[in-house]
Amino acid sequence: MTTATAPADLALHGVRVLGFPTTARVAGRYGLARDAVEEALLDAEARGWVRRLAFGGSEGWSLLDAGRAEGERRLAAELDALGARDAVTDVHARFRPLNRRFGAACTDWQLHPTRLDPMAFNDHTDWRWDERVLRTLRSAGAEFAGLCAELGALLARFGGYPGLYAAALRRVDAGERGWVDGHDRDSLHLVWIQFHEDLLATLGIERGTDA
Repeated sequence: MTTATAPADLALHGVRVLGFPTTARVAGRYGLARDAVEEALLDAEARGWVRRLAFGGSEGWSLLDAGRAEGERRLAAELDALGARDAVTDVHARFRPLNRRFGAACTDWQLHPTRLDPMAFNDHTDWRWDERVLRTLRSAGAEFAGLCAELGALLARFGGYPGLYAAALRRVDAGERGWVDGHDRDSLHLVWIQFHEDLLATLGIERGTDA
């Protein structure tokens, strides 16, 4: 049976997963009422878990260390109450090699080594190189969707990632190549790292320790 994470927990979790989001972005990602998210985050701010910041014309919520710890505590309690820790740990183990393959493809999208410059930027004039990378991203996306489906059957918040990935891939296939790794949109790369952060938070694993 799929479990829906409590709205207040999703609001706090969304700040971590989305990275400096607005209230509206958190609400939109999880299908929550904007007012409910705002109330939850104001309460979290009063408890020293998040802080609203504004700079450079942007405004959003930032997660504090205490909020990170509280979020992980809540997710761990949810996971253990569901009895799903072993299942999620198994998905994480199978995600790790897929994540390495995806990361290598993203590197190849950004760099195109030459004989004289092994760190040469990819200028995207070699369509064979780019198409090879895109084939890998499509293949990885199919496996990614399967893992998300397994997790989504347990925790509803994981169910949205395949649709976001597929939507970005359609934009890429239509020639909008900024949807591969753009950080100002739900690109393939951004959706992937958000999923990874969600999975790490769920299991209480520090980023960079699960390569």
